[in-house]
Amino acid sequence: MNLGIQAFLAVMPIVVAAVLLVGMRWPAKRAMPIVYIVAAAIGLFFWGVPFSRIAASTVQGLFITFDLLFIIFGAILLLNTLKHSGAVTAIRTAFTKISSDRRVQLVIIAWLFGAFIEGASGFGTPAAIAAPLMVALGFPALCAVMIGMMVQSTPVTFGAVGTPILVGVKGGLENEALTGQLAAVGLEFGDYLRMVAASAAIFHAIAGTVIPLFMVVMMTRFFGRNQSWTEGLSITPFAIFGGLAFTIPYALIGVFLGPEFPSLLGALIGLGIVTFAASRGFLVPKDTWDFAPASEWASDWMGSLEIKLDSLTDKKAMPTALAWTPYLLVALFLVMSRLPQLPLGDLLKTWKISWANIFGTDITASSTPLYLPGTIFVAVVAITYFIHRMNSTEMRDAIRDSSKVILGAGFVLIFTVPMVRIYINSGVNDLGLASMPVAMAEWVASNVGGVWPLFAPTIGALGAFIAGSNTVSNLMFSLFQHGVAERLLISGVIVVALQSVGAAAGNMIAIHNVVAASATVGLLGQEGNTLRKTIIPTLYYVALVGIFGLVAIYMLGISDPVNDFAIVQATASGK
Repeated sequence: MNLGIQAFLAVMPIVVAAVLLVGMRWPAKRAMPIVYIVAAAIGLFFWGVPFSRIAASTVQGLFITFDLLFIIFGAILLLNTLKHSGAVTAIRTAFTKISSDRRVQLVIIAWLFGAFIEGASGFGTPAAIAAPLMVALGFPALCAVMIGMMVQSTPVTFGAVGTPILVGVKGGLENEALTGQLAAVGLEFGDYLRMVAASAAIFHAIAGTVIPLFMVVMMTRFFGRNQSWTEGLSITPFAIFGGLAFTIPYALIGVFLGPEFPSLLGALIGLGIVTFAASRGFLVPKDTWDFAPASEWASDWMGSLEIKLDSLTDKKAMPTALAWTPYLLVALFLVMSRLPQLPLGDLLKTWKISWANIFGTDITASSTPLYLPGTIFVAVVAITYFIHRMNSTEMRDAIRDSSKVILGAGFVLIFTVPMVRIYINSGVNDLGLASMPVAMAEWVASNVGGVWPLFAPTIGALGAFIAGSNTVSNLMFSLFQHGVAERLLISGVIVVALQSVGAAAGNMIAIHNVVAASATVGLLGQEGNTLRKTIIPTLYYVALVGIFGLVAIYMLGISDPVNDFAIVQATASGK
């Protein structure tokens, strides 16, 4: 079977997913089981992968799915707990007191608070919580959804305490061959992940600094009384200041602390800096910008506002500091459990569920439930129940609301992640073929060549667009991206980082996220309107990052140990 046919077969599950999800507009819960069957059938009948290996890959995928669902459940449960305790209302009220200028509110609420929510929770929750907050402040619903989608860019790679890297890249890239190459140069796979995270943080910091300005300009252009770009540009100094207040600590944390904390702590630092500065008028324009009266808004700007505002209303009065306490506890516990100098992380890892040599194969699956961020979320929820003096009805409602969300996400992921593992584990087969991602990589490398870094972020964005998740995009394409880099003898670290950054940008146009955000403000049916707007910052992001990827590899000469080792081997063999 020649390389072109291999690549065609390997890409078929992705094409089927695109056709069903985008072309035919099927919901993921209908499309992904079919995509899984297609991937399994290609592996079994065309790739020669033994049935036992298909089954073992599925089990391995289900282990990863459990980890993912537990993180999602814990994150959403915390948000719903805060809603029912009255904390969300208190946080919203505090924001309104800082400034009445909608542009300033946008930078603080959508960009910084949204980034913090992404860092703590991920999985589309920033738009789901920031959009109702902005509607409650008087933003048009369609504007709130657009802005809520745009914040799902820079923070996303390190959302849910680094899940797109720690689960997505790790689950999509870790294999015996790469582990062996790393061991040959004295590295472990965790070291490689930290290198990817550091590179991604730098790329994001470059592209993401102007995103708050992008948000403001698009708000004034599409939803302002005068539909003016310049009314947004007039707040450029404050918007750039808001961008830098997040991206500078974000990049430093990504380089020196690892993938868990850039978005979480970077946004927390930025919130403190910008909120303090705004309250004292630093760089805030003298003019105050606002929307036209609601009576002048276009009919498609508004959703079922009364329903959504009621869902955020609580009669309890709560001090702002107490409302923020659960998020601060999440940050504290996560840092304590992730710092190698402290014993807590090792203690949480002692309970491990594993299945070695599944069905007689070399495939192993494992999980450390107590070490997952979901455990910390649930622990903080338990503490919140007492410190916010909740009653059992409020707690029951929070659990019920969260369970509804997790059931829908769970059904999709139990097919999506195993499909990805079949892809990755297909390298062991009766025909002696390379794995499906590697086959695609070989074809791309032979037909596209050295300019591939320019296109790498677009592939990541495509994956997020299809799957609605940076994590799933990384699961699907990390090995493919690394394989292309390996064949081109360029830095795999840089190319995988470009994949992850592109996948984050793709969240701005992920249909699943647009639908979820629209639902929170009662605006279902306007998804196409939102996508036509958010495609603009998405194209900016992937183009700019792709260009910087080329610069990093070919002008700055950035490489990585595995790449250098491969070059030495290729030179020695005369290739």
